[in-house]
Amino acid sequence: MSKVKFLLEYSFGHVSPEGLWNSLSTPSGLSCWFADKVYKEDGVLNFVWGKSEAQKAEVLHYRSGFYIRYHWLDDENPKGYFELKILCDELTMDVILVVTDFCEEGEKEESIDLWNNQIASLKKALGA
Repeated sequence: MSKVKFLLEYSFGHVSPEGLWNSLSTPSGLSCWFADKVYKEDGVLNFVWGKSEAQKAEVLHYRSGFYIRYHWLDDENPKGYFELKILCDELTMDVILVVTDFCEEGEKEESIDLWNNQIASLKKALGA
């Protein structure tokens, strides 16, 4: 089954871009909203949810303070990724987070709901 790409945009108001970057790019930041526990081992990030669910990811590309692209190691597509990009609206000066991800056809709504819940946790952690 082929995967479909989707993009989501979230406004964070006037939250600190540096604080948001920390939440997107460090194990301690990711542990506050993305997974129950995140730790780095041999250059690989380990994401743990609950007592038994875990996944490993590597950073494919990043530009500090701007975007980071992760690849799940169990993804059958070697070019698959999810990306978190920080933008600033020049007119309002609002900080925007753009999420790029892929999902199986027919699972887009479920994937969007998951991201919406994760980003709600991130906003709460940042006080946005």
